[in-house]
Amino acid sequence: MKHVIALDVGGTGMKAALVADDGSLLHEARRATGRERGPEAVVETIQDFAAELLDLGRERFGRAASAAGVAVPGIVDAENGIAVYAANLGWRDVPMRRLLSRRLGGIPVALGHDVRTGGLAEGRIGAGRGADRFLFVPLGTGIAGAIGIAGRIEAGAHGYAGEIGHIVVRPGGPACGCGQYGCLETLASASAVSRAWAAASGDPEADAADCAKAVESGDAAAEEIWLAAIGALADGLVTAITLLDPRTLIIGGGLAEAGETLFTPLRTAVEERVTFQRLPHIVPAALGDTAGCLGAGLLAWDLLATEVPA
Repeated sequence: MKHVIALDVGGTGMKAALVADDGSLLHEARRATGRERGPEAVVETIQDFAAELLDLGRERFGRAASAAGVAVPGIVDAENGIAVYAANLGWRDVPMRRLLSRRLGGIPVALGHDVRTGGLAEGRIGAGRGADRFLFVPLGTGIAGAIGIAGRIEAGAHGYAGEIGHIVVRPGGPACGCGQYGCLETLASASAVSRAWAAASGDPEADAADCAKAVESGDAAAEEIWLAAIGALADGLVTAITLLDPRTLIIGGGLAEAGETLFTPLRTAVEERVTFQRLPHIVPAALGDTAGCLGAGLLAWDLLATEVPA
């Protein structure tokens, strides 16, 4: 059976799969990233994991994988196959495509940015299916975005398109790791809500999910934090809507797990802020934490589709 290898590399864990040409997952596996061992060890672990999948596919399906796709965090030069920089993994200028292809016997390898790769999957086979223009925004440790146009993800001229988390929504606000103050992700990410609720509740272990539960139980302090985050998020999203005019706005990540506790006030806040803009459909992501792996598989199949036969 013809198949490809898909890898989604995260800061703490890696998800992998063998993916058929219809998008179905033939095999799934997970492994710790092991970033505490340093960037070189992480790169070696990625190669080892991919090589094991290559062998498994050969044994189980009678042939080697036709290609591989890998999604990684940070700054990615997808065109040249280079993992440029990832703060949480500590690597710089890793020639990931070349290293993996060599380890996998020369099969073609596609490299993608983790959020854009997850957006590709959500757009084609998830919550954005059928939408010609969409914006995928996962609300996790930080906030990023993937701009979907006609079944593809727009990377931008330099590979930085979609960085909605660094739109300044509160000038002079909290310091951001990017060097600015008041960036969206300092106010509306799951991490930001967790920090605010831990401080307000007096429980250093409290997180955004706990804040959402407190909101649902009618806690006034939790509601104040929650609505402040939603207000900041709505400001950032309306800026994106004004620039991009998406048909569908897909919200994922940890905060989206709160369901209508997030989506009902968020839809209201966005609607209150738009004037001439057309409101997109605001929907939850459908693929959960498998989006990156599924997207990596799509990257691999796309690569095969664009190859010129010898």
